[in-house]
Amino acid sequence: MKTLLKKGDKKLINSWAFYDWANSVYSLVIGTAVFPIYYETVTENGTDNLVNFLGMEIHNTALYSYALSFSFLIVAFLSPILSGIADYTGNKKKFMQFFCYLGAFSVTSLYFFTGQENLWIGIFGTILASIGFWGSIVFYNAFLPEVAFPEQQDRASAKGFMLGYIGSVLLLVFNLSMVMMPELYGITDSSLPARISFVSVGIWWFGFSQITFSRLKNNVYQKKPKNDFIFKGFRELGNVWKELKNLRELKILLISFFLYSVGVQTIILLSSVFGKDLGLETSDLIITIILVQIVGVIGAFIFSRLSERIGNIKSLKITIIIWAIACFGAYLLEKGDPNVTKKFYMLGAFLGFVLGAIQTLSRSTYSKLLPEDTEDHATYFSFYDVTEKIAIVIGMSLSGIIVATTNSLKLFILLLGAFFIFGFIALTFMKRTKYVK
Repeated sequence: MKTLLKKGDKKLINSWAFYDWANSVYSLVIGTAVFPIYYETVTENGTDNLVNFLGMEIHNTALYSYALSFSFLIVAFLSPILSGIADYTGNKKKFMQFFCYLGAFSVTSLYFFTGQENLWIGIFGTILASIGFWGSIVFYNAFLPEVAFPEQQDRASAKGFMLGYIGSVLLLVFNLSMVMMPELYGITDSSLPARISFVSVGIWWFGFSQITFSRLKNNVYQKKPKNDFIFKGFRELGNVWKELKNLRELKILLISFFLYSVGVQTIILLSSVFGKDLGLETSDLIITIILVQIVGVIGAFIFSRLSERIGNIKSLKITIIIWAIACFGAYLLEKGDPNVTKKFYMLGAFLGFVLGAIQTLSRSTYSKLLPEDTEDHATYFSFYDVTEKIAIVIGMSLSGIIVATTNSLKLFILLLGAFFIFGFIALTFMKRTKYVK
């Protein structure tokens, strides 16, 4: 019989953080590196890049953006409802497992997506995998205040992102060895290496998540729900909404988080597409992505320590400023510039330094601002998640509109810089609290 680990125990924190190791392969291989490039390759037609989907003619990149936006809307709608039920019943872990398995199996189904002839598999697989990934993150984040004390949360959050970067790079390198040197594996079908990569992500995600699930406790507060758990779940959601309206600093953080998340998450999702627009080779994009992940480990570590010295608010402000500068730098990149590849590498390293930092600090800062006596962690984090998802929907929708209009992402990248500036301004109104300085 396993010994139940108490809050603050390093083994419990490590087991929780290990879910980032398990699921980050989705965000890197599927969300950023292999799948977007594979999708663009198998759906482009050499002229206007229009594809037929459900009887509609639409630009392939715009369709991809809209598909992801739709998945985020679904998560934004479901997560507050399910989180209220999860908090009332004490079943956060079961909800997290459901979304994890949905994502892992949906990613695996992308193996059967080979091009425009079965585009629906690629689009629906993308939507369901995205719902699984982001849906599980809601409940995963909600465990942070239950596994770590406030003074441990910056480091615990950073540890998760650091493990995620390391694990995802390891699997990506293996996948790239297949994509770039298929002859080593006796593969002759040019599309097969990428499709095998999708299967490997599903297996990795499902397999390593069991380490986390074996340690996380379900129903920490020993709740005994009655049969009317759906109605009570809605009431739980309503109660948290009323509490949230009276928490000034939490509201300000959510406003700032919404604004800069439009930029952060959209750039993560479309960075490969932007690089392809600049004429970069696939190998150059992959090198940049790996560089971002490696530098991201360093950045997450440094900023988790920096926040202990100067506080979460100042640390977040620094990361936001760097993101805004990076957007302006990206706008200046020109296709055809003989040095564009070198500049893209430099920009990737610049962004990588604050990529994990802004994510880990956002998560831990929000966790520290939650009422100390609350048991509704999933419900509170569902509002954090909805804020992020709405930001992504707006970002991806804007990118789809601008790409369909200009056939380029350059103007959109410049627009994202404004969201970072407004996010910085919002954060200046935050006051210090007991745990957030």
